[in-house]
This record gives sequence, C-alpha cells and structure tokens, in this order.
Amino acid sequence: MDKFYHITTYGCQMNVHESEKIAGILSSLGYKSCENIEDADIAVFNTCCIRENAENHAFGNIGMLKKLKAKKRDMIIAVGGCLTQQIGKADILHKKFPYVDIIFGTHNLNKLAEYILKRQGGKKTVIEIEQGNGEICEEDKPLRTSYPNAWINITYGCNNFCSYCIVPYVRGRERSRRSENIIAEAKSLIAEGYKEITLLGQNVNSYNNGTDDISFPELLTSIANINGKFRLRFMTSHPKDFSAELAEVIAGNAKICNNVHLPVQSGSNAVLKAMNRRYTREEYIKKIETLKKYVPDCAITTDLIVGFPGETEQDFEDTLSLVREVGFSSAFTFVYSKRNGTVAANMENQIPEDVSKDRIMRLVELINSNTREQSLKYVGRTVEILCEDYDGKRGLYLGRDEYGRMAYFESSTNVIGEFLNVKIKSANGVSLAGEIVKD
Repeated sequence: MDKFYHITTYGCQMNVHESEKIAGILSSLGYKSCENIEDADIAVFNTCCIRENAENHAFGNIGMLKKLKAKKRDMIIAVGGCLTQQIGKADILHKKFPYVDIIFGTHNLNKLAEYILKRQGGKKTVIEIEQGNGEICEEDKPLRTSYPNAWINITYGCNNFCSYCIVPYVRGRERSRRSENIIAEAKSLIAEGYKEITLLGQNVNSYNNGTDDISFPELLTSIANINGKFRLRFMTSHPKDFSAELAEVIAGNAKICNNVHLPVQSGSNAVLKAMNRRYTREEYIKKIETLKKYVPDCAITTDLIVGFPGETEQDFEDTLSLVREVGFSSAFTFVYSKRNGTVAANMENQIPEDVSKDRIMRLVELINSNTREQSLKYVGRTVEILCEDYDGKRGLYLGRDEYGRMAYFESSTNVIGEFLNVKIKSANGVSLAGEIVKD
C-alpha cells in the first residue's frame, strides 16, 4: 500500500531547496508526494522565522491539523526549519501543539529519516535541536521539483549579524562547501539535463570564508566552463563583498546571467549604520557603477526594508531617491519585522504601523512604476526564454530571459526545459507576453 508525504514550505529559495532535500529523505523511505495534506501519512512543515507573518502562518497551519491528527492517529507531523532552531521555540511548539510528533532544527535536517523511524518504533515525541553551527552534509540527495532549474547550496549560515536579522542565530556562522563538491554537483545536474543552475547562500560572494579553497569568482568561472548550454545564477550577494573581479567574471562568461541581486535595504546612511550593513549609500552606488562598467546591460534587483527603528521621513525619502538613481529592475520590499534576539528588537523609536504601511505603499508604487517602464522596452524585441512551466489556468507556457523577466506564450507542444526565441508583443507590469519565433 502506497504511503504519502506532504511538505509545506515557508520563506526563501534556500528553504525551497531544503524542502527538496526533505523530499529526497522521505522518498528514500518509500513515501510518495501528494498535493492534499489530508491524504498524507507524513506532513512536514519547513518553517521560516525571518518575518513575523511567516512564523504566524506556520503556527496557524500546524494548529489546523489538530482535527486531522485526531482522525488519523498514525499520521506523523514533523516541524523543522528556522522557527524551531530559535532558542525556546521547540518547547513552545511542543506545549502548544502536543500532537506534533517530530521537532527538528536547521542543523539536523539530514537526520529526519532517523527521527521518523524512532517515532514509528514507539517513541512518543522526538525533539532534537542541534545547537552550534551545524556540519555540512555532502550526502544529501534532494528530490528536485523545479526542472529545468536546479539549486546548489555553496554556503550555509552568515557572519554579518545585521541588526534586524535572525539568520546567524538560527543558521549559525558561515560555512563553505568545498569547491570540488560544488563543481561535481553542477556537472551532474547539467548532465541530467538541467538548464539553469542557481548557487545559493546567505552571502555567496564571501564564499570560502578564509579557507584555502578558491574564491567565489573562481568558482563561478569553473562552473561556467562546464560543457553544455545552461544558465548560471547566484543569490544572495552582500554589497560589502561585491568586487570588480566578480563583475569582470560576469562580463566574461556568457553562461552567467546578466542579472545580479544586490540587497541594499535602505538608501539612508543613518539607517544603514543602524542596520550594521557595513557600507554607505555612496559605497553601494560605487559598487553599482563598477558592475555597470563591466556589464552595462545588467539587470539589478534588490531588497528594501521600510519602517526600521528610528527611520525618519527623510531617511525614507533617501530610499526613494536611491531607487530612482539606480533604476532597479525589480525589488522585494518589506516592512521591518521585529525579531526577538536581534539587536534591532531592543532599539528605541520603533515605527508606528500606520507610518510603515504608508511608506511601503509609496515604495511599492515607485518600484512598480520602474518595473512597468522597463518591461515596456521589451515590446517588439525577440528574446531568448528558458521555458520553465505551464500555466493551466491561462493555457500558456512561461519562462524567463537571462535578466529574470517572465514571459508567457503559446505552444502546441510541451517545451518545458527548452531555450526558445520569443517575440514580445505586450507587457503587463513585471511580466511579458509574446509568441515563439520559429527558426
């Protein structure tokens, strides 16, 4: 009789890839994926605690399983990820949701199979949260679900300790995988037919962290030199470590996408200092100028936070002016979320919610305006699109160009995983619509 699992994922792309690793573990135990959690024999919540709403969302969804667990007493509910790694949160989870069977942290995800077998062997509840920095596990066999895209972790953890960020406390200090293992994984994925490789880390361009291994630009070059047609991306970069050498490598390798995610967070020097970002507005702009010098057509995306403690109206205006000056291709925008355990959580002058909401709306309006303007420049052009998926509701295929812009188009055959020339007929905000150009 078939056994099924369901994974609920919260947070960033790194969490999505970790859910692929969880899927690989469950698959090795004989479980198959199912769409509806009601059909699952094992339900896993891979949580995030970067922002309060992600944490609240996870708590809400776990709470909704109480009735289902009462009906399906043999069902196993497991909760892992960043939320559980926070000091004291595992105990809170256990007390609040006593029907949860397994609670594990970010550092011991690779032991999930062991915990499942313990629970099935009669142990009532398995709670294991490993502290410290965690060991790098090279035995992961993720069940990848994002063809033709594949994700490769190159670093874990973070050394930056931005004052608003919980990551170093739940992911540990930065550790880098050996380059030979990363390159071997990339070669294997390309041989399997994957067409886009994204290197993942909290701060990829500080890769090697003082070890005797190669630098991040050298790692990019090594992967770009692998035979085959594919694209190479990376995220996320910290501006303080972004170098001219890296910009030169992007310019010199056609397989590396001319699309860089460089989170600035704020355009105000006072706020950047309070955030412990370790660069100024002026230094960030110089990084952008260096990147544009080597890669003039580079699409630059970013992260922006409004409502940080002490942010004045002028500080916010500085962020708006930076957005206008740089001309970001797109941006992820956030209202500051207070995270217990971080330096910013204890700062004075927490910004009222109504002020933050007003600022985020004004920022989003500006970002959307810029994005629409850049999308309109695509109309009439023919661009190379890597087809990623099919949208059944629209009846259209979709994919991105190397700059990260999404396009929708018709096809009478399945073209997922193919590089296609698409002539853009119209633009709607961040997305494009076009038709395939036959050779």
